[in-house]
Amino acid sequence: MITSLVTGGAGFIGSHVARHCLNLGHKVVVLDDLSGGFEDHVPAGVEFILGSINDYELLEKLFEEHKFDYVYHLAAYAAEGLSHFIRRFNYNNNLIGSVNLINLSVLHKVKCFVFTSSIAVYGAGQLPMREELVPQPEDPYGVAKYAVEMDLKAAHHMFGLNYVVFRPHNVYGENQNIGDKYRNVIGIFMNQIMQEKPMTIFGDGEQTRAFSYIDDVAPHIANSPNVPAAYNEVFNVGADKPYTVNELVQVVADELGVEPKVTHLEARKEVMHAHSDHSKAARVFGESADISLKEGISKMAAWAKVVGSRASAEFENIEIEENLPQGWNKKAVKA
Repeated sequence: MITSLVTGGAGFIGSHVARHCLNLGHKVVVLDDLSGGFEDHVPAGVEFILGSINDYELLEKLFEEHKFDYVYHLAAYAAEGLSHFIRRFNYNNNLIGSVNLINLSVLHKVKCFVFTSSIAVYGAGQLPMREELVPQPEDPYGVAKYAVEMDLKAAHHMFGLNYVVFRPHNVYGENQNIGDKYRNVIGIFMNQIMQEKPMTIFGDGEQTRAFSYIDDVAPHIANSPNVPAAYNEVFNVGADKPYTVNELVQVVADELGVEPKVTHLEARKEVMHAHSDHSKAARVFGESADISLKEGISKMAAWAKVVGSRASAEFENIEIEENLPQGWNKKAVKA
């Protein structure tokens, strides 16, 4: 039997990948520190370990005990915009923690290391984003993700560690942390509506994203070690059609049965237009489910109504306050 480690498996994408790995017949071990996930998101039938990818002693014990065949690395603090203001936290969690896993995967002869990167590696002005473009990340989150991609390439060259890199984007669906006010705009909108608050938009709302339903992404990630043509390659994965945030507001409001109420906040420094080409993934993995925005948001809205709204936690450890976007907390870390 294949034994797989899924880091971040109590989180959003990770919990779905863990479920698909179970469906493929894997024995699954989930490692998550619950900083952004919830234990009740962990699928029944997996072994859940509460812990961090920065706990090297724990990681050594897990790799020695379970002899993992595959490592699916989805643990990250994926707040792209916030990463400018939590640089040390970002690199410790998204880069150093990843290197811990890569080291142990080399030492324990893992057969395939699957890594979820991000289209944040591309930066601005490269549309549609294609895998052959030279990444030019504009924020520390994208820098960290690209650094891990390069480290995996180096580990393959030096030690023969096989890997598959996915660059998903703007993924939404059931199990998303809708109480996180710093990321995941669809979850933020749903949470605001359920709290009878206006939906908040940074700037004029004309920024565009190709919002991707989870079932267009997670199955390919889980199955990728079974696809030899995917080894040591990078794939964009997600939806093809971009929408403005203003268009998104209307769809979310419609699916939750309310009239849209919007508050515009001061524009923040972000990539205005981001969508990627997925022809390489389609060629290697086959076509995705291609779930429409309306259908996907309808599924997520039904789930959100059941779980209810969540309190938006403040990120307590802001390292830099300068230029912090409107509405984000300003509790600086003391040196």
